[in-house]
Amino acid sequence: MAANCPRGIVRSMPLRMWTRCVPVSMDLVRPRTSINPYYGIQMRKLCFVAMMALVGCGKQEESAPRPRAESPRPAPAPASPADTRPAIVAFGDSITAGFGLDAGQSYVDLLQKDLDRRGLKYRVVNMGVSGDTTQDGLARTALAVAEKPVIVLLELGGNDGLRGVPIEVTRHNLAEMIETFQKAGARVVLAGMTLPPNYGAPYIKKFDAMYRDLAAQYKLTLIPFLLQGVGGDERYMQRDGLHPNAEGARRVEALVMKTLEPLLK
Repeated sequence: MAANCPRGIVRSMPLRMWTRCVPVSMDLVRPRTSINPYYGIQMRKLCFVAMMALVGCGKQEESAPRPRAESPRPAPAPASPADTRPAIVAFGDSITAGFGLDAGQSYVDLLQKDLDRRGLKYRVVNMGVSGDTTQDGLARTALAVAEKPVIVLLELGGNDGLRGVPIEVTRHNLAEMIETFQKAGARVVLAGMTLPPNYGAPYIKKFDAMYRDLAAQYKLTLIPFLLQGVGGDERYMQRDGLHPNAEGARRVEALVMKTLEPLLK
């Protein structure tokens, strides 16, 4: 009865029971959905952790680098067509290399321009190496043969003479080179040289004759002296007195072209 506490009964009871019944009624009507404070704190912690996890995932997604689209690679440049023109190899020392001259001023460069201007379809390969002796040239004949030349302009021996190499040694080296080029199917044009007067007349005479003898033996086209009209003239020579200047190179080229012209088709 005390638990139900009917209104009629409450009125008939003494005041002492009334005061006791009120707390009981209040306990019965108090909602049982109240949460234990401990569990409330735990729930708040779980919510906070979940929110931070979501935020963290969002940041990771934002900061994750996006794969970049590869830019298209440029197409490779087309290979330049091979030069199929017959080769004229200028095989010599510093005079052929164009020592002391600017690019394009050597007689070999001028020869190519002259051929082009005349409509003669040949390519000139400059294989001049400054300081080369006939022994040095002999060591690199294979490089010249690899060009498959139709003509070889052989200009070597000057450095041999300046260094006092025995003429028989120079002659032997030149002969071996000539034979190698001829076996490869090339026509050889032999460019002769001479020496300064201080080397003595007997030595110079034998030196000059060496080129004539080789030309006769191997039936070569001969330029007796490549620097004809240039050597010994200060107007056409560099200060060293051994190499032509730009104007001298033009004169050398004119002589070479005059010699080659009958051989070109």
